[in-house]
Amino acid sequence: MQQHPGFFDRAGPFPLHHLATELGAELRDQSAGSFLIHDIKSLVDAGSTHLTFCDNRKYLAGLATTHAGACLLPTEFATQAPATSFVLITKAPQRAFARALDIFYSDASRAKAGQPARVASALVHPTARLGQGVTIEPGAVVGPEATIGDGTFVSSGAVIGFRVRIGRNGFIGPCVSITHALIGDRAIIHAGVRIGQDGFGFVMSAKGHAKVPQIGRAIIGDDVEIGGNSTVDRGALADTKIGDGTKIDNLVQVAHNVVIGKHCVIVSHCAIAGSATLGDFVVLGGCVGIKDHVKVGSGAQVAAMSGVIQDIPPGAKYGGWPARPVKEWAREVAALRRLAARSKTE
Repeated sequence: MQQHPGFFDRAGPFPLHHLATELGAELRDQSAGSFLIHDIKSLVDAGSTHLTFCDNRKYLAGLATTHAGACLLPTEFATQAPATSFVLITKAPQRAFARALDIFYSDASRAKAGQPARVASALVHPTARLGQGVTIEPGAVVGPEATIGDGTFVSSGAVIGFRVRIGRNGFIGPCVSITHALIGDRAIIHAGVRIGQDGFGFVMSAKGHAKVPQIGRAIIGDDVEIGGNSTVDRGALADTKIGDGTKIDNLVQVAHNVVIGKHCVIVSHCAIAGSATLGDFVVLGGCVGIKDHVKVGSGAQVAAMSGVIQDIPPGAKYGGWPARPVKEWAREVAALRRLAARSKTE
């Protein structure tokens, strides 16, 4: 079988002194500055011309046996690398490793362009405004008065609605639909995401359920990433908002009027009900449910599979159903285990 050429172009090789400077790391053996690194690999797969990292004690055995030419390590692990590996010391090895990946594979965060700014099979309304270097792939639709900033890539099958604004250097994945939305710079919107559709708003009665028009917007900040098949409803009266730098995994539901702060992390299958508010740097584990109108304070963390039905103070760690402080939840689980074990002996 013919060897596959791969999906990403690799830059390099780069000498260690260059990588150390770019990554903010200290090269332990300065005489190794000219040693060339050709690629990035895991501890297990790395060879003599590869860079890897280790920042967790669980993987020290793998560090001891790695064949990597160089390792990004914290100070406390520096002496545990094999003699065949040059050490780059950094306080944040994983972050430095991510930066190294970006250096070697600068195109990995977006699909290949491969098309001119407008292709014959792309439907771009004459009133739409496209910045310099915008790519619109075949089958994409850009509606009336939409604005797309310089360098943004719109994939096949995407639909950009009336008066939508998208910032610079963004990536809009295949079959994304965006309406009633203002999106900042460097946004990454993965395949199948739906942004700006009306929220689930009805007036319930014995005669039936009357639909409430949703006249707000979805406002998404800079450097936001939204995973595949997630949904962000527009606001009912006020806007739905997602702050700068927030990262949302696949299959997440963000309902109308939700406000999410800056640099939050929301793992897959979470559902955030209408008018809930998350502060900055909030972390939600997988399958967390947030009740409508609940407030989650900045820096709070919620364990996977939890149900949040009341406000969570800033910096707190909650878990369980209903969610309560983690230590309290752990004590309750332990008590139930003891009761269950006792009942078996009776």
